[in-house]
Amino acid sequence: MLLAPLQIVCFRLLAALLIAALLAPLAEQAHGQPAAPAALAAPAAQDAAEKLTLETSDGVTVAAWYYPIPKDARPIGAVILVHDLGGSHRTVEPLAKALQAAGCVVVAPDVRGHGESRVATLPDGQDDQSKLLKKPDFDQIAASRGGRMRDQSGVYGDIESARNWLKKQMAADGIPKETPLFVVGSGLGAMLAANWTAADAMWPDLASGPQGREVAGLVMISPSFATKGYSLAPALANEFVRRAVPVLLIAGATDRDAIKVFDQIKRQRPREWFDNRHPHQPAGGKDKDASPCEVAEASLVMLVSQADRSGDALASLRSADARARAGDPSALITGFMRLAATKNP
Repeated sequence: MLLAPLQIVCFRLLAALLIAALLAPLAEQAHGQPAAPAALAAPAAQDAAEKLTLETSDGVTVAAWYYPIPKDARPIGAVILVHDLGGSHRTVEPLAKALQAAGCVVVAPDVRGHGESRVATLPDGQDDQSKLLKKPDFDQIAASRGGRMRDQSGVYGDIESARNWLKKQMAADGIPKETPLFVVGSGLGAMLAANWTAADAMWPDLASGPQGREVAGLVMISPSFATKGYSLAPALANEFVRRAVPVLLIAGATDRDAIKVFDQIKRQRPREWFDNRHPHQPAGGKDKDASPCEVAEASLVMLVSQADRSGDALASLRSADARARAGDPSALITGFMRLAATKNP
């Protein structure tokens, strides 16, 4: 249903005020004020996560966890959450539970070679199979291709399997199909999320409608530019990722790769980006590097925290001081989701 013009204006105003509140703690850090103490503790008790078993087209069994919301609740979004190299769903579970508490349904897989997702072709005696993974393994994790019909695709990897399961579960639970889908990844997981977003965008439209471009927003936390031969370059060459999908980057103080990724995407969106290090200035401002628009109008947002953390540790950051939690990654992500949903009617 289309919103009336006045409703749209009011909603965008509320979104702008929401994001401004979320950015306030980061703005204080940028001006040298001390950040609140932080911990990795999860939110108060939520519905228990459900363990899933997924199968990929190349025969890998992937363990995943689903974080539901009450049956009668309408989610603000559906999230596929992808952990960093060497991590698992457990290393991002504080974020998964915080998103769940905010009203998101979340599925978090242990990608192959991590956690409980063992790869039969790798030595089973190796406690951490992630050290043995190579570029073809990462390519397969983010794969989604083969044929013209997505539901009959010949190649589907770990993330696509999570997407397929989530789509069926949402239908079974009566969750509206127009609920926006977001992909959130940290470190290597951000690279995987971005490359899968590009693969999702490449599915051709059918006579019955689109079967790709499902991602309403991409969140990359401490993205690596290249790891173990696997690169973010294919995603950054994809038109949908470069120009269209709303993107939020969250970086720690030492995450140089995240800034490199932001600068590459920024070139394709010269008037649609916001960087909290250089906020938008009123007409006549003298900062030549100032963001060209306010955060509410940006399709690309960069948030740099002074926290000396990266990857899953940054993704799962939770402030001990409740007043500072508006600056936690979980709060920034949900604020971004609400804003991105307005850009994907």
